[in-house]
Amino acid sequence: MLMSVGHKKTPNKQLHLSVQYAVQPEDAPSRPQIRKWVKSALKRDADMTVRLVDEAEGRELNREYRGKDYATNVLTFVYDDLDLPVEIPLSGDLVLCAPVVAREASEQGISIEAHYAHLIVHGVLHLQGYDHEDEAEAEEMEALESEIIVKLGYVDPYGSEK
Repeated sequence: MLMSVGHKKTPNKQLHLSVQYAVQPEDAPSRPQIRKWVKSALKRDADMTVRLVDEAEGRELNREYRGKDYATNVLTFVYDDLDLPVEIPLSGDLVLCAPVVAREASEQGISIEAHYAHLIVHGVLHLQGYDHEDEAEAEEMEALESEIIVKLGYVDPYGSEK
């Protein structure tokens, strides 16, 4: 009899996802695209919201919660960072500033779809505790982002090719 070692079937992750369009740019990703990108980076059950906003709301949130007076591409808000003896579903929000995402994609010469995918994967990893405050953390997080993005069929965001 052959035994399969190390190939446990992982249970499907449960995802409760709300997608909010405070702005609706023509090139905004669809709800199914966002769900696919979120699930690609999840390692546990989650209850989360992804919200696309304009520059004014992005700036206001960044100023209020990070003390930085400009709109940034993605903000991550974690709500379940409790140290509990049992694993509870991940809980948090991702806020993407649509004009910043579009501008960055144009400046980097990449598709807006690929940039949204990368930023959503990046934000979901932050929700799960990944960070890039120091070089070692950044290398680990970027390697994981690259792996996920390439599996999704996009160009490695940290690679030399575009």
